[in-house]
This record gives sequence, structure tokens and C-alpha cells, in this order.
Amino acid sequence: MPEYRTGDAEPEVTETDLAMATTPPPADGKRRAVFVAGSGRSGTSLMSGILKHLGLHVPEPEVVADTTNPKGFGEPQWVVDFHEQLLRRANVGVGDARPDAWFDTGRVGLQEAHRAALSDWLDQQFGTADALVIKDPRLSWFLAMWQVAAVRAGATTATVTMLRPPPEVVGSKNTYYGGRLGDISRLAGWVNVMLCTERATRGSNRSFVRYHDLLTDWTSSVVRVGEELGVEQIALARMRDMREVHEFVDPSLRRVRATWDDLSVPRPLREIAEAAWEQLNLLAEPGEDRPEVHAALDDLRRGYAAMYAEAEALVDSSIVAAGPAYARAQRQARAAAAAREAEQQEAATPKGPAVQRARRAAGRVKRRLQGQ
Repeated sequence: MPEYRTGDAEPEVTETDLAMATTPPPADGKRRAVFVAGSGRSGTSLMSGILKHLGLHVPEPEVVADTTNPKGFGEPQWVVDFHEQLLRRANVGVGDARPDAWFDTGRVGLQEAHRAALSDWLDQQFGTADALVIKDPRLSWFLAMWQVAAVRAGATTATVTMLRPPPEVVGSKNTYYGGRLGDISRLAGWVNVMLCTERATRGSNRSFVRYHDLLTDWTSSVVRVGEELGVEQIALARMRDMREVHEFVDPSLRRVRATWDDLSVPRPLREIAEAAWEQLNLLAEPGEDRPEVHAALDDLRRGYAAMYAEAEALVDSSIVAAGPAYARAQRQARAAAAAREAEQQEAATPKGPAVQRARRAAGRVKRRLQGQ
């Protein structure tokens, strides 16, 4: 990630704007927000569920469990919807591989309307419980915004970042997400998300946990998190809570055990991903969150940004050729959305001659747009 990015008529966004440490926590207060961050399919749901069983509150309603996550996601539906709206505004994907995507979401997160909405929602949730756990795979894109909102709500914050070997993350996403993305795009997305999540949380109250450690010995991992982050709910957990967590943690849910041999990716990308995994792994060890590791991660982030820029330059002709098709697809999608909205309004409105004329006019506009 470069130190800054500029553009015509765009506000400058720097790494400082994207860092949680830029906004100091309140001096005191019993409100606490624990953020569970990291790439999707890395054990974030498991960590969120454990913290919930130990006494932290997941704001309701929660995302409903399904076959991809039968034990539940441990994430508030409002947060998912809010993040999806902001990502659409920034034109950024959940696992976006573009280094500049961090500045795109950073600009959205700097907008006061979004910060105020988030702060108001958090203040309402603290009316239910003093300790919240917030988890969503999209959370990493907006950590600085969450820090500001939490401080405005009078809360201290802590971040737990989950670590899982990148081949397993890619394999799990291929298995449960499907779609058009393949090994290369998903591995590049993992590198981008994890390196920039580390940079965003650096200097703040944070802890790193390996997914495999959580499955094999969750008590040791969670006790360490409680000590590093000062989460009193962990230290004060009752035996009943501990039994609930023992029942909740199911090692058999590690259903994907992919290795590098299972992925088809370019060697330079694999080398950066392997090096990033090695350095991030160090952060899960006591006393290893130190400047030497930070410097190595900064070098990797710059190396990844340079590699991505070269890849973009190589396929520039394809990008230019795809431009008109993309613009046409966007126009058609907008026309379809407008048609659906018009149909919903028409269904709720008494029918008459004026309504029929408007409906015919909307149909003509829709057909012209789709024909472009």
C-alpha cells in the first residue's frame, strides 16, 4: 500500500486515516466493543460464537445459520447490510484484491453521515449490553470508521484477527462460495485483506489467533486473548459458560484441508502469500508484535502493490475492451432496479388512466436503456 493516493477532485486519504490507532480510545468507561476481523472462512464465526458464549453480546437479529456455517455466523444482520451498502458506494468487493480498494473504502468511511449512523447504532446496542462483539467478513475494510464510532459512543475497543493458512481459505471459499472467482483472485484477495487489516490495527489494542489453535485448544487461545486485550468477560467466565463453549467448538467443521499443491497460482503471488502467512503467524506468538515484524509486513505490502500494478498494466488492453460491456451491464442493472421499484409502487397504488400512462412511459424508457 502506498503512503497516500491522490486523484482529480478526490480527497487525499492516507494510511493514517485508515489506522485505528489514529483515534485514541476514551480514558475510561465500562463499554467495550470487540471486533473480530480477518478474511472470510478463517474462523471468525467460531471466535465470535465463543465470545458470545462467554458473555459478550452479539447485536440482534443475527445472520441465520446455513449449511456453509451450521453453528451460526455470530454476526449482526444490521452490520452486514450497512457494510454492503458502503462497499457498493465504494465499488469494492468483500475479498477485493486491489491495493487501492483500501483508499476507496477509506473515503467512504470518512464521510460524517456514515460515522454518525454507525455511532448512533452502537449507542443503541450498548443500551442492551456493555460488552459487544462485532463480526463480519467486510469489517476489515472499515476498522478506522468503527474505531471513531465506538469512541463517540464512549467505548474502548479491541480487535481479534483470525489466521488460517491461505490454501485452506481459498479452498473453503471455492467450496462454499463458488462463483466466478478462482484460486488466483481469491489468494490475491487474502493477501490484500490480511496485510491491510494488520496495518489498520497496528498500534491499537489487538490480538491474533490461529484458527487451528482455536479448534485444538480453544481455552489456551481465548485465555491469551483475554489477557492481551483485557476482556474481563473471559477472565470471569463461569463453568456453565465454559461447558457451552466446549459443546460449541467442533473440530469436525474444519472440512477443507487444502495445501499449496491444490492451488493453481503464479509463483510470485504464492511467494508473497507464503511470506505474509509466515509474518502474520509470528503475531500470534506472545511478544512478537514488534517493529521488525511490522517492517517485514510493510515490505510485503509494497511488494504486493507493485506486483498488482504490473499485472494491471499487462492486461490493460483487456480492461479497456471490457469497459463498454461493463458500462452497458451497469445501465441494464439500473434499468431493471428502476423497473422493479416501479412495479412495487404500482402494486401499492390505485389504478387509473394516469397510472396506466406512466406505466407505459416507464416501459418505453426501460426498453431504450436495455437496447443500449
